Amino acid sequence: METIIFLALLCGGLLLGLIIGWFWFAKGEKISSTLQAKINEQERNLTKLESRLNEAKSEIKTAESEAKSSAKEILSEARVHATEMEAKVEKELGRIEEKEKTLDEKAKEVERQRDVLSKQMEDVTATKQELSEASQKHREALEKVAKLSEEQAKDILLKEYEKEFSEFFAKQIKLKHQEMESEYEEKAKNLMAEAMQRFGSEVASESTATVVQLPSDDIKGKIIGKEGRNITAFEAATGVDVIIDDTPGAIVLSGFDLVRRYVAKLSMEKLIQDGRIQPARIEEVVLKVKEQVGKMMLEFGKRATEELGIAGYPQDLLKVIGRLRFRTSYGQNVLKHSVEMAHIGRMLAEEIGADVQTVVEGCLLHDIGKALDHEVTGTHVEIGVEICKRFKVRPEVIHCVAAHHEDTPINSPEAFVVAAADAISGARPGARKESIEEYFKRLKALEDVAKSFEGVSRAFAVSAGREIRIYVDTKKIDDLGQQKLAKDIAKKVEEELTYPGVIKVNVIRERRIEEMAK
Repeated sequence: METIIFLALLCGGLLLGLIIGWFWFAKGEKISSTLQAKINEQERNLTKLESRLNEAKSEIKTAESEAKSSAKEILSEARVHATEMEAKVEKELGRIEEKEKTLDEKAKEVERQRDVLSKQMEDVTATKQELSEASQKHREALEKVAKLSEEQAKDILLKEYEKEFSEFFAKQIKLKHQEMESEYEEKAKNLMAEAMQRFGSEVASESTATVVQLPSDDIKGKIIGKEGRNITAFEAATGVDVIIDDTPGAIVLSGFDLVRRYVAKLSMEKLIQDGRIQPARIEEVVLKVKEQVGKMMLEFGKRATEELGIAGYPQDLLKVIGRLRFRTSYGQNVLKHSVEMAHIGRMLAEEIGADVQTVVEGCLLHDIGKALDHEVTGTHVEIGVEICKRFKVRPEVIHCVAAHHEDTPINSPEAFVVAAADAISGARPGARKESIEEYFKRLKALEDVAKSFEGVSRAFAVSAGREIRIYVDTKKIDDLGQQKLAKDIAKKVEEELTYPGVIKVNVIRERRIEEMAK
């Protein structure tokens, strides 16, 4: 039994061994076939690499042969180029040597000419010395013969020439001076005429009274009020006189201040329209109208500056400018006059090449002092200068304001243009209310006052009666008497004449030297 079991186990082990061996044998064959395939593939790759290596070696050999041939060509070209350069250098060296030889020859020639010139200069200097000595000897001989020194002879000769040609030259100078004056005067007239022709504005002439139309004459009783209380309250509140007469349908507001008259006119119209005319209501309406007129002043100032292209002025200055709308001079509205001046001044400044902006501002502000001359002491020129300084107006514009009546000497072309534009605007026919007869009477009265003093030979009223020029006899009036005479004439003018603004008294004492030609 055990033998059988042993044999069975043995048979089973053999069988198992055979199976395992068969598996191992089959797997080994499979692995060997895979390895053989990889080996064959590597051999093929090696063969390809060997063929590529051989090709690369052949290409290297070819490139080496080509490089050697090209290097030989480059080397041969370089040798040819070097040979050519050597030839050029040798040629340039030869030219430089020739130039050096030429320069050496020229330098020698220059040295030779310098020696010759030096010798000639010595000869010339010696000749000058000889001529100078000969001239001195000749002059001394002439002085001995003429018994005159050189300076005396020069004086005699100069006097003879002056005597012979002085009259001719004086006539020529006078003729040229007259020609220049005539030419400049003609040009100035043409410029002013052209400016006046190019700018035409309405003539604004305003009186010292304002008429208020009434719907009926029954309103006059309400305006007067019980025992005149209403009219008294109105006059006290507005500062104007109310004239009620037999004129149908109208009353007159009289006063020199145009602002007050305008406030009074608007207030009266509102009271009439409202119908409630009593002292309390009058004060209320007048106060509101004054505020309204203040806004209107600012608006008038803005319009004037916008029309003239001026910017940057503060509102307070614009209000003062707008106040000129309610100020007149000889019946001429000052703001309209200033704007008209600015347009004329712009044209004149463009023609003569002056600063246009300075002229325009100077024309607009030249009479700004008249806006406050009823409230501040001093001339309108002085007040205007102070106003401009307070609002930091440019100095060149302030000079135009200060010099437009020649209170300050004019030292700029812009100031001359402003003064000329002022005269042109004020001289327009109908611009001012003063009649020609009254104008001549005022000028004649001014001249008569000046001529009434002893020693006055002639007197002329100029600048529209703003200046009196007085010529005195130099034998009767000396320098101290000239100053006293000016003060006396100014004092008499103040006491006896009625005139607007300021009059300059200019006393002229000229010295003349006369000689008779026989």
